[in-house]
Amino acid sequence: MIFKVFYQENPDEVPVREKTKTLYIEAESEREVRRKLQDRAINIEYIQPLEGAHLEYEKQNPDFKVLEI
Repeated sequence: MIFKVFYQENPDEVPVREKTKTLYIEAESEREVRRKLQDRAINIEYIQPLEGAHLEYEKQNPDFKVLEI
């Protein structure tokens, strides 16, 4: 399953919507996503599973690249 992760690059700052970034990652569960990203210094705000029409819509985004870990 593909997950869309909303995050802030600086984990020590209060999250600000304008600084929120996204990445896409393949994993079996939200827990696995967190495990795969634990070595990165980021503040994860939200993890959203992508399926069906929503996934197809996201694939149309030119920034859609699934992170390989």
